[in-house]
Amino acid sequence: MHSRLHTCGALAALLLASACSGNPDSDENTGAETATSATTSSSPAATSQAAAAPPVAFARCRSCHSVEPGRNGVGPSLHGVFGKKSASIENYNFSPALKKANLTWDRATLDEWLSAPSKKVPGTRMMLSMPDDEQRKAIIDYLESLK
Repeated sequence: MHSRLHTCGALAALLLASACSGNPDSDENTGAETATSATTSSSPAATSQAAAAPPVAFARCRSCHSVEPGRNGVGPSLHGVFGKKSASIENYNFSPALKKANLTWDRATLDEWLSAPSKKVPGTRMMLSMPDDEQRKAIIDYLESLK
């Protein structure tokens, strides 16, 4: 029964995420929680990236973040974020707290951020956390592959 509910929830979230349009002037993640599955795209950006397949846990991230270069949504695009400074994605309105944080998105920083964003950067607008160690690791591995 649980897996049937999870599958139905993932399908509903996919439909919800598809209906949302990106707003480059929007603030960071609002904390909306959904579960989606990876989608395929024939856009040049999607075909040129040699990223690993997104882990199941990334579905929660995808509800607000795109992995296409330059395509911001409720949250900034996560393409190429690994190794960059916080609040450095162009055409995105980051919170003042994240602008001042001066973080570098490496494995350790992403692990702390994903486990408790508001603890890592008090005043951030991202409220969604990923408390499970294995899920965080899978997400970080995926983000590292988005170059």
